[in-house]
Amino acid sequence: MSDVVVWADIPVTDMQRAIEFYGHVTGKMVLMMPGTNDSVAVIGNPDDSPGVSADLYLGGTPSHDGARIFLGTNGDIDAMLTRVPEGGGKVLKPKEFMGDMVGWVAWVEDSEGNLIGLQQPA
Repeated sequence: MSDVVVWADIPVTDMQRAIEFYGHVTGKMVLMMPGTNDSVAVIGNPDDSPGVSADLYLGGTPSHDGARIFLGTNGDIDAMLTRVPEGGGKVLKPKEFMGDMVGWVAWVEDSEGNLIGLQQPA
């Protein structure tokens, strides 16, 4: 599968809680975006290397409805699933093999109440 999604905005109601959750679960830096009055934080790499693909923003309504995004697991979906409850989220559906084209997929609820998919290639 090639990368089709180029960016995702994830609505949050508690920015600090969401920063801690996404930093813990993904293992990536989550940094406030300058000039946004602390209303946007970027999930990515501290050295500006490729890999920034989402942000957290104060606004909208976190929910299980609406757009669905999937976070890549860097080949270790089990480790990421372990970190979800540690970070304040919930595992809603454990990993399931969806065939060679998709690989392993799991569903979690983040610290804000958003439905988020986790994906590991086959």
